[in-house]
Amino acid sequence: MSDTLVSINRKITGARKLESVVKTMKILAASNIGQYEASVRSLAEYYRNIKLGLYVCLREATEIMSERKKGSQGKATTIGAIVFGSDQGLVGQFNDVLADYVVQTLNAFPGEKYVWAVGERIRARLEYSGVPVAGVYEVPTSIGAITPIGARVLLESKEYRENNNDAQFYIFHNRPKTGSIYEHVNQRLLPLDEQWLHDISEVRWPTKNLPESMHGKRDTLQALVREYLFVSLFRACSESLMSENATRLAAMQRAEKNIEELLENLTREFHRMRQEAIDEELFDVVSGSEVLVNFKN
Repeated sequence: MSDTLVSINRKITGARKLESVVKTMKILAASNIGQYEASVRSLAEYYRNIKLGLYVCLREATEIMSERKKGSQGKATTIGAIVFGSDQGLVGQFNDVLADYVVQTLNAFPGEKYVWAVGERIRARLEYSGVPVAGVYEVPTSIGAITPIGARVLLESKEYRENNNDAQFYIFHNRPKTGSIYEHVNQRLLPLDEQWLHDISEVRWPTKNLPESMHGKRDTLQALVREYLFVSLFRACSESLMSENATRLAAMQRAEKNIEELLENLTREFHRMRQEAIDEELFDVVSGSEVLVNFKN
């Protein structure tokens, strides 16, 4: 009996230690969600300002718009994709469902496919599905680590497009969604073609004063386009990391609930067996006392 009580007590101690670890991971995940969520909110306003600036430049530079339209004619024979995954555990099917979505989407496009994966686990999942992976980047672990990744992706995609003028580039990632943890989405990053120009032209200036660009329309436009591309990548990475931590937080909440139920059951069992042991000891004492009384008589 005592061995069983010791065993249960050991299980309770282990469960409480595990509960402490789970609570710590919950706090870390919630903290990470907060910083990535703040980043996404701030990027939304910055992204809007960039689109307003692009609207001003393209509204005035009709010749640049004509050049862009001419350069966007014809179908792409090469499709490139940047896929943001996760390299840490406790995220369920975060990489699996995203990889399936990437494969399904890319199969709808004709031509060759080249993928750059952000994360070793998503790379392995894509290669297992038959998608050729041209390069791999480390998954950022903080807001500050996103900028170098975005700069590298832009540089390498630019070099790739210089050798493949008709290539199209897409971003794939998981985005937080109200009512569920995340949804998988994609965005076409390049080329900046007629459809992109149409979307920019739909922007409405917030005041009645007509805007005007200064210091050279072409230079200003090129700077804004670079910022547009960079912010698109930065936002996608932030949303992916936010979704990853939300998934981990949900997993930790489920684990914490399961541990609490386990502790409750183990504690109840421990008290039951403890009471049985006490009852047995009392019964032995009473029985012994009766034997002594009968023996004296």
